[in-house]
Amino acid sequence: MSLDLAREVLTTEAEAILRLRDRLDAAFVRAVDLLSACTGRVVWTGMGKSGIICRKLAATMASTGTPALFLHPAEAIHGDIGMVAPGDVVVAVSNSGETEELVHLVEFLKRVGTSLVALTSRPDSTLAGHADVHLDLAVDREACPHNLAPTASTTAALALGDALALAVSARKGFKPEDFAQLHPGGRLGKRLLAVRELMHTGDRVPRVAPETSMKDVIYEMSRKGLGIATIQDADGRLIGVLTDGDLRRMMEAEVAPLGLSAAQAMRSRGITIAPEALASEALHVLEQRRITAVVVTDEQRRVLGVLHLHDLWGVGLF
Repeated sequence: MSLDLAREVLTTEAEAILRLRDRLDAAFVRAVDLLSACTGRVVWTGMGKSGIICRKLAATMASTGTPALFLHPAEAIHGDIGMVAPGDVVVAVSNSGETEELVHLVEFLKRVGTSLVALTSRPDSTLAGHADVHLDLAVDREACPHNLAPTASTTAALALGDALALAVSARKGFKPEDFAQLHPGGRLGKRLLAVRELMHTGDRVPRVAPETSMKDVIYEMSRKGLGIATIQDADGRLIGVLTDGDLRRMMEAEVAPLGLSAAQAMRSRGITIAPEALASEALHVLEQRRITAVVVTDEQRRVLGVLHLHDLWGVGLF
């Protein structure tokens, strides 16, 4: 019984979203245009369950490059309407479009001079009539067995709000680097750190000249402790690398390995990455290439630093 009901709820809500997808039209594009051009903040407002959905959607917008906040309709008409300013765009969510607090609030918002996007299930509702853009939320029925509790309708509102937020974000050219700046904490924030923030630089970079003897190469590699030595020309450009694995293989294969120079012993030009690459990208390179360190260079192959697998471990990427 419980499983049957759960499956029916999930099916009803999924179908509500799919029908919503099929009804998207020019009104959605107008809403994206309006929100993308907003010079202030996007103010989400709704009562009850719709209000909870609005809080989440305001947070989604704020985290994807669009300043946004939640305004409680009842609190708004008792002083909080001062949070809204000319240049803001208000997004009001109400299944019926007749929520008393929202309808009352709209009258004041029009005096402020804000634009209004309404998400309702009734295009002929009071709220829809006041809106600059109306988006249809109508569902055939709620997922509640009694067709009473807001379920499919709130799921539809959440999904349509997410679609709106992400379409606006894409329109504004929001990039992973921007996301990183807005999410500095937690595992996700660590994955979005730039390589330049984690790499070893300056004297911590193991570097040798092409003519350096193997004895000095081994000393430099051991002293810096990164399991790699970068072989650079006089201008600091990367010629190649020697790894501790290269050294082991060379000791086994060469008759007189210590008589070689760095250039003679070199087996690879080196795997490189740009300093603006994300930590997640660097991790992918290391895993795919099965190496423990990658050289960070500019477009002219000048060595800027070295990033080691342990540096990614250190910030909790594993």
